[in-house]
Amino acid sequence: QVQLLESGGGLVQAGGSLRLSCAASGRTFTYAMAWFRQAPGKEREFVAEIRSISLRTYYADAVKGRFSISRDNVKRTVYLQMNSLKPEDTAVYYCTATLQPSRSYRPSDYDYWGQGTQVTVSS
Repeated sequence: QVQLLESGGGLVQAGGSLRLSCAASGRTFTYAMAWFRQAPGKEREFVAEIRSISLRTYYADAVKGRFSISRDNVKRTVYLQMNSLKPEDTAVYYCTATLQPSRSYRPSDYDYWGQGTQVTVSS
């Protein structure tokens, strides 16, 4: 069983930065870890993923060059560094994990989810 707990969300002005953290319990070093986000009235969307062994990273086009995902398997923590934030980045951000990552990045591909952390970017 894997449990995920996000932190680091908050209110920031456009152009600012935030770093989200996801603390995990269980043997998460074997899992691919990812971040999704969901804005009010919109579907949950993929943001970034990092693989377990290769540490390869994948990003949604909307965040490429601005966001960076990383992981510390000793601390069992995944990070999302968000720079040059825009008002359209406002959403609840969720940490998630899967043993069988794919390149489709659908929410249904992921097995475990955190409760989410709110990120609000003011213009």
